[in-house]
Amino acid sequence: MARQPRAWQRMLSGRRLDLLDPTPMDIEIEDIAHGLAFVARWNGQTRGDHAYSVAEHSLLVEEIFGRLCPKASPRERLTALLHDAPEYVIGDMISPVKAAVGPDYEELDKRLSAAIHIRFGLQAQTPVTLKKQIKKADKVSAWMEAVEIAGFSVTEANRFFGAPDPKLREGLSIRLRPAAETRAEFTARHAALLAEIG
Repeated sequence: MARQPRAWQRMLSGRRLDLLDPTPMDIEIEDIAHGLAFVARWNGQTRGDHAYSVAEHSLLVEEIFGRLCPKASPRERLTALLHDAPEYVIGDMISPVKAAVGPDYEELDKRLSAAIHIRFGLQAQTPVTLKKQIKKADKVSAWMEAVEIAGFSVTEANRFFGAPDPKLREGLSIRLRPAAETRAEFTARHAALLAEIG
């Protein structure tokens, strides 16, 4: 009888996360923050001495989302912060790779997202309207990343991500820093939002 392939990963917290059947009890913010701080956006094809991490991107998206939706609740902001959280274990696949892999990637992402959301007191499935608002913030962040560190011209970035409202990015810039700093800020922001939720 053939052995089943291993479908779980051991986390630094000691948790064993089953990718086929993830449970909220196997989710720890420290594992998420650590993983996301070491996962490079753009497949690492960015300028600078440090990779631009998914954790850094998530912090920026949450900031932009707050500008888009100034009356957003702490729960909604936490949902924005965690919008790419499954990537702490499955990595950040660029859109062309996602398209090539097909619906299996999307299903895996959905299962992990639901477990993560439940773990932190959020709805398992993000409501459609909120998801759209977070996606808008995500596109502004992607535009900034594309132009500032990924070698895109403004024209190219406008074509792929849409020209963002300058007010949404006013005073913001892409930060490249050591993973440990980003991990600490991501963990702190998560804690602050949880404290606001009460």
